[in-house]
Amino acid sequence: QVQLVESGGGLVQAGGSARLSCVVSGRTSSSYAMGWFRQAPGKERVIVSGISWNGGRTYYADSVKGRFTISRDNAKNTVYLQMNRMKPEDTAVYYCAATTTLTTRSNDYDYWGQGTQVTVSS
Repeated sequence: QVQLVESGGGLVQAGGSARLSCVVSGRTSSSYAMGWFRQAPGKERVIVSGISWNGGRTYYADSVKGRFTISRDNAKNTVYLQMNRMKPEDTAVYYCAATTTLTTRSNDYDYWGQGTQVTVSS
């Protein structure tokens, strides 16, 4: 079993910043791609960002491009999502997930964290 634990969520004012962290524990390896997803109330879960195993390739949804930055520190088994210039529409539960190959489809991810609530107030 592999566990993914997100942290860093909370209440943020519009225009502010926050950083989410996802720590992978259990039988871990750096040779996996990671993704960040979010789900707002009453909406389906969608991808926010993804990163390849070595950090050489990244993906960003159009809604966050230029505002969010994904990164990883394989020595710490941790992936980060830096969120800047946040908007009320960023409010959602954010999930990190792991897969063998970078993909935008949630069904292709093998392991999921429990999620962390991010609320952006106006």
